[in-house]
Order: sequence, then C-alpha cells, then structure tokens
Amino acid sequence: MKKILICDDEPHILESVAYVARKEGYAVLTAENGEDALRLARAERPGLVLLDLNMPVKSGYQVCEEIKSDPETRGTYVIMLTAKGQESDRAKGVAAGADEYMTKPFSPRKLRQRMTEILGAA
Repeated sequence: MKKILICDDEPHILESVAYVARKEGYAVLTAENGEDALRLARAERPGLVLLDLNMPVKSGYQVCEEIKSDPETRGTYVIMLTAKGQESDRAKGVAAGADEYMTKPFSPRKLRQRMTEILGAA
C-alpha cells in the first residue's frame, strides 16, 4: 500500500488531509512535530510527505532539508502545505528542497488530484 506522511500541528488540518488520503486508499502516517515527521519519513519511507512549515521541535523547512539531504529519503516527494503564501516563503521552501508548495486553505479536490498524479492510484 502506498504511504503518505502528513505533518501538521493543527489537529483539524491533520484530520481533514488524512481523511482525503484514506478515502483515496492510501496508508496514512501522521506527525504533529518536525522530529516525529523526520523519524517516520526515515522509518516508513512514504512516497509523499505533506509538510506544514510551522511545527514544534523542527520546522517544515528543517524537516524538508533533512529528508532531501539523506540518500535514503532524498527521492521522497515533498509538498509544503502552509498558510504562508508570500513569495519569500515559497522561495525558502524551494531552497529547502520542496517539490511543491501549496497554500492553505487548499482544495481537497486539487490535493486528491496531486496525490494520484504523484503516487498513482492506491
């Protein structure tokens, strides 16, 4: 089963994104802080990581940089999910190695579409 790791410290965002992913048939892993996100990314090797920028312990930027700099996880597709829509935030996300940048609120339909395009059907 294809895995998606969802990292966000806001429980309602975590649940709504997890719901969309589960409905599509993906295995869902969740983390509420950057350290747990990194640990899960290394242990579980998800095909896709949806990563909030502002999280406790380690920021989304730090998590992304560590995922992308580790030979074991560098192929993981990372989408930054954030309320920060400024161009400077987007540039910082790209510099950290993010494959995509999606601002909140996001369309569940668009998110579902991107999951399928990145991972294929579950």
